[in-house]
Amino acid sequence: MTSAKALHAHRWTALPERGTPSSLRLIAWIAVHIGRRAARLLLYPITLYFVISARAARRVSYEYLKRVRGCPPHWWHVFRHFHCFAATILDRVYLLRGEFEHFDVTLHEKEILHRQIESGKGCILLGSHFGSFEVLRTLGVTQQDFPLKVLMDIAHNQNITRFLDALNHKIASTVIVPDRPDTLLRVKESLDAGFLVGMLGDRVSSGDKTTQCRFFGSPATFPAGPILIAAMMHCPVILFFGLYRGGKRYEIYFEHFADDVILNRDHRAEDIQHWMQRYAERLEHYARLAPYNWFNFYPFWD
Repeated sequence: MTSAKALHAHRWTALPERGTPSSLRLIAWIAVHIGRRAARLLLYPITLYFVISARAARRVSYEYLKRVRGCPPHWWHVFRHFHCFAATILDRVYLLRGEFEHFDVTLHEKEILHRQIESGKGCILLGSHFGSFEVLRTLGVTQQDFPLKVLMDIAHNQNITRFLDALNHKIASTVIVPDRPDTLLRVKESLDAGFLVGMLGDRVSSGDKTTQCRFFGSPATFPAGPILIAAMMHCPVILFFGLYRGGKRYEIYFEHFADDVILNRDHRAEDIQHWMQRYAERLEHYARLAPYNWFNFYPFWD
């Protein structure tokens, strides 16, 4: 791994985890026993605290919002960005408990997903740290709308991961942990069994192969892993973006991305860059559509 790749991965893995187990349990107790309205009111002082105390994340939010807005943001734009993130975290409590009555979820182009499921063949469901993946994940598992596994790093933010997993052990059991000897075997077995394998393509982990893409007009480092896995498994790829629209509203968008990712041996790096650039362009499209939904609070641009 090059020093540049190590630095990029270190940018987010080295960030301290902010939520303590006791604070998470308190919010969950309020959410469950007092109600979503009261819990959402608590998000305002909590968000203000993080805007004041999380200096590095605040700077990154400012830089990102400046790019997506095309002009310098004000402090309340950064507050709204943090609040949007906090709202989706709170909603995970209800989603993982199967309490869908709190939400109004709209699925766009869902026939793309249904056709893939009806074919009986698995595919990669490629998303990002954008809006809420948990809406789609809980719909698939608790409502049994579609068979889903998730390739997900659980080493970072362990407090919140353990806390959320405890709310729904069935959903926790769908996780495939990366960087283990049997990871690719488990992915292949899941795809062969007709599962949709969800993974996120906008964050580099330690040891990842990477590629450079243009993102909001500047070079940024993206992981090559999703494309390498898709090419290795010879399976279709479907993009998804779960937008939080405020209040109780979520919108999930599906897009056909590839029937089969083929990498030519003679220009493999260029092919990887081509596919990931396409992904980066779709991510940028949705970030412009819902700018407060992108939750990569670490220095992203090179």
